[in-house]
Amino acid sequence: MSDADRDKWERRYSEPGHAPRTHPTPLLEEWLARLPRGRALDLACGAGRNALYLAVNGYRADAMDIAATALDRGAQRAAELGVQVNWINIDLDSVVLTPDSYDLVVVVRYINRGLTQALMDSLRDGGYLLYEQHFLTDQEVDGPRSERFRLQPNELLEMFRVLRVLYYRENLMRDPDGRNMALAQLVACKGSPGY
Repeated sequence: MSDADRDKWERRYSEPGHAPRTHPTPLLEEWLARLPRGRALDLACGAGRNALYLAVNGYRADAMDIAATALDRGAQRAAELGVQVNWINIDLDSVVLTPDSYDLVVVVRYINRGLTQALMDSLRDGGYLLYEQHFLTDQEVDGPRSERFRLQPNELLEMFRVLRVLYYRENLMRDPDGRNMALAQLVACKGSPGY
C-alpha cells in the first residue's frame, strides 16, 4: 500500500463520529464452532472486530492493518473486553507471513492477490482460511467502486483451489449494517478438516 492508502485509512478512522463495526462478520459467527482453536490472524483487520471476536472465543489472535488509528481503537476495545490481541501496524503490501503459523486466517473485505500463496503457506496443516470479498456485478451495491478491489466471478475459488474448499458462495446480500453487498465467501482447509 502506498502512503496515500495509509493516509486514506488514517483519515477514515480519525473522522469524528466514525464508529467502526463491532459485530464480527456473520460468516465467522456461522463457522466458529467448526473452526480449529489455536492461533488466528485477522488480516486487514481495521479496528479488529473479527480479531476481538476470536480472542473472546479463546484464540490467540494477531490483527494486522495499515491504519494505526484503527488498531488503537481495537486495542481500547480489547482492554474493555479484557482480552489480549497482538496488534500489528504494517503495510500489507510488504508483510511477510511465517509459514505454518496459523490455525485460522480471516480476511474480510480486503484483496491483495499477491498474498495468495503466502496466506495458504501461513496455515498449519488442518488450518482454515475464511475469506470474504466484494465481487463484480452489474447490480447496484455498496462497497468499492474500483474494479481493482472487486473479484471476478469465481476468482476467489480459483485463487485458493489447492485448499480443500468446504464452503463457497457468491451472492447479493444485505449486511448487518443494512447495506446491499455483492460478496464472495470462502471457507477452505489446508489438508483434512478436523470435524
